[in-house]
Amino acid sequence: MKAVVIREFGPVGSAQVEDIETPQPGPGEVRVEVALAPANFVDTLVMRGAYQFLPERPFVPGKGPVGTVSALGADVADLRIGDRVLAMVEQGGYAEVVCAAADQCYALPDAMGFEQATTISLAYDTAWMALTDRAGLKEGETVLVLGATGAVGLAAIQLAKARGARVIAGVASPEKAALVQDAGADATVDIARDDLRNTLRAQVHDLTGKAGVDVVIDPLGGDFFDAALRALAWRGRLVVVGFAAGRIPTLRANYLLLKNIAVTGVQISDYRKRRPDLMRQCFAEVFDLFVAGAIRITPVQVYALEDYARALSDLVDRRATGRVALRP
Repeated sequence: MKAVVIREFGPVGSAQVEDIETPQPGPGEVRVEVALAPANFVDTLVMRGAYQFLPERPFVPGKGPVGTVSALGADVADLRIGDRVLAMVEQGGYAEVVCAAADQCYALPDAMGFEQATTISLAYDTAWMALTDRAGLKEGETVLVLGATGAVGLAAIQLAKARGARVIAGVASPEKAALVQDAGADATVDIARDDLRNTLRAQVHDLTGKAGVDVVIDPLGGDFFDAALRALAWRGRLVVVGFAAGRIPTLRANYLLLKNIAVTGVQISDYRKRRPDLMRQCFAEVFDLFVAGAIRITPVQVYALEDYARALSDLVDRRATGRVALRP
C-alpha cells in the first residue's frame, strides 16, 4: 500500500510516500480502507519531532481518517465488513489502509458522506469537549471563538449555536467574515488590529454592553490569549486548545483572582484513553446534530496523498480555510 513514512524527524515534506506492507488487524482491531485523512496542524509537530507524544520510528502519521471496514480481527463484535467509520487512530492515517481499535471506530450515519465525516475528527470532538466538559457552556451565554475560520473554530461556532449560545468570531481579515457568519456567528471582531491587548477588549465590550464574554475558545495562544483574557466577563472561562500562533503564553495567577475567571485546556487524545464514555456521547451528539440539520459541515479542500506537504503548508500558512484532507 502507499503511505507517507516518517523514518527521521525533520521538516514537513522531507518524508516520502512509499510502498509498504499492508497491515493486518490484530485482536480487537479492524482494517479500514482509507477514503480521506484530515491534515492537522498537530501532524506537522509530530513530523518535526516537536510534539509531546511521539511514536517510535518509522511510522505513518495521520490522525482520525475515515473509510470502510475491510477486515475484522478476533473478538470484534460491533462492526461488520463494509461499515463506513471514523477511525480515531493516533497515527497511520496518511495511507491507503490503516488498522484501528474497534472501540475507537464510530459508525457514520447514512446521511454523512466521507468528505463531511473527515471534518469531524480533532475538530468537532475538540470543540465539543472544550465547550461542554471544560467550559460548561450554558444556554444564553456568549462565546468568543478565536481562530474562527480554522477547523476547530468553525466547529465551535456551530456547536455553541446548537447549545443556544451567542457567538462572536475572531477573524483576521474582512473577507473571512462571511465564512464564520455562514457557520452561525452572530458577530465578528477583528483580531488583526494593532494593540490587540486593548482593541480586542474594546470590540468585545461594544458587542456585550461592556460585560465581556462568558467563554473563550482559544486555538491560537500567544498575544491572542493575552488579549482574550481581558475580554472575559466576571466568572468567565477560557479554554486553551492549542498554540497555532507560535508562542505558548504565560499567566499571572493574580489575574484569576481579580476577575474570578478560570483557564483550562483540552488535550483530546486523553479523553479517548481516560473517558471513552464521554467520547461516545460526543460523537453521538455531533452525528445527531448533523442528521437533524443543526450543524452544516463546511467544504473540504482535498489533496492527493502525494501532495501532503503542500496540504500541510497551505494549512499552516492559512492559505486554506476550514478543513484540509488527503485522498490516498
